[in-house]
Amino acid sequence: QLQLVESGGGSVQAGGSLRLSCATSAHIYSDNYIGWFRQRPGEKREAVAFIYPGSGWIYYPDSAKGRFFIDRDDAKSMVYLQMNSLKPEDSAMYYCAADTSYSMVLHGSATYWGQGTQVTVSS
Repeated sequence: QLQLVESGGGSVQAGGSLRLSCATSAHIYSDNYIGWFRQRPGEKREAVAFIYPGSGWIYYPDSAKGRFFIDRDDAKSMVYLQMNSLKPEDSAMYYCAADTSYSMVLHGSATYWGQGTQVTVSS
């Protein structure tokens, strides 16, 4: 069964905002790093943001630093990606992922992946 489910994607004009949600199972939320990744058609997946919900540790790669923000809701076992000042180049499939190991942060590997949610930013 799916243990990570993304939602909140859609179409937005440049400069707009979207808030993506990653619904996780309780055991994943409590014991894993959670990451947001994105992938454009024909391109490699890239990391956007990471969080360890148990401690609140957060890490942003440079790709969207300053515009995207990751946060969480412990009561709902939910992780969010707030995307502001969206640009056309932000258009991609956005995935959440989970892994117990920091390897996900270092290498982009993960034990669990969601199905993705599409974000399309138009000019």
